[in-house]
Amino acid sequence: MKKVVIVVFVLLGFLSFSVIRSLAQEEEIIINSSLYKKHTMPLVKFNHQAHFDDYGIDCQDCHHLYKNGENVWEDGDETSCEACHNEPTVKNEKRLSIPEQKLNLKLAFHNNCIGCHRKYNHENKTKAAPITCQGCHTIKQQKDNK
Repeated sequence: MKKVVIVVFVLLGFLSFSVIRSLAQEEEIIINSSLYKKHTMPLVKFNHQAHFDDYGIDCQDCHHLYKNGENVWEDGDETSCEACHNEPTVKNEKRLSIPEQKLNLKLAFHNNCIGCHRKYNHENKTKAAPITCQGCHTIKQQKDNK
């Protein structure tokens, strides 16, 4: 009887670990926009949970939908960046007109992410948040990515 109880606890422990690990992985996404047929840099792995729990970043700090100058985005609303930021230029994007720059997906990511990382590093006197290309762009692309 004791052996059966031990086996059941081991199996429950393994199952619990698998479920917890699975849930944690769902919070980690690979940023891979369909706006680009071919990526010029490795993809970026982003952990929502770490940014929310560990760094205190509010969802609206990144996700936004502006109406009359106010961010009206709420949890559960559309989260596809390229739904609005659909200007695809990746080279010389800073030479675009200001309205086009606001719609440029690369600039939207870079301005938001790098700006926040620099602020975090400065306020915390650290270099923990990556600010270089290779610091964020770490995920090798699959060969079938065109």
